[in-house]
Amino acid sequence: MFILVLVAYVIGTFPSAILIARANGIDISTFGSGNPGASNVTRALGWRKGMWVYLLDAGKGALATGLGLAVEGRPVAYWCAAAAIVGHMFPVFRHFKGGKGVATGSGALLVLQPVLAPLAVGLWWVITRATGKAALGSVIAVALVPIGIVVMDQPRWELIAVGGVCVLILLKHSSNIKRLIRREEHALSQN
Repeated sequence: MFILVLVAYVIGTFPSAILIARANGIDISTFGSGNPGASNVTRALGWRKGMWVYLLDAGKGALATGLGLAVEGRPVAYWCAAAAIVGHMFPVFRHFKGGKGVATGSGALLVLQPVLAPLAVGLWWVITRATGKAALGSVIAVALVPIGIVVMDQPRWELIAVGGVCVLILLKHSSNIKRLIRREEHALSQN
């Protein structure tokens, strides 16, 4: 199990946003919020490039989680999901300065909860497009995922596992939440 979780963490560290931004002549750490994630790449380079980052980040969450599920089963898949998200947020290869975990988490959720994941992503999309604030869509969608687990009558241990990861993602969004309250949150590009 330990090896699988370690592999999942390393998969999570893959720097999708940094590589796509660099390929387009931008150091994403110096643009906008400086966050290496899909939202900041969207601000810098538009929706198409942001979508590529989202797909790659979701893909690494799905890959790590699917690996755990295939090799060891559902409990280890949750550990691998958490490890990939932590790897994305706190990558050892980049001085623990990573993204906020929403896209990676959505990919992990797709493997573990294939009915709930599209609903959460759809909610994120609607809120983000309506408000122009990806952070608002992220915070609301992430906060509602544990409620979806309850509604779907999943085992309590899965609620605890999902809830723990969601709390971590929300904590990583604390600066966004403060900016949202002050009405200073960055808007996404509409390109």
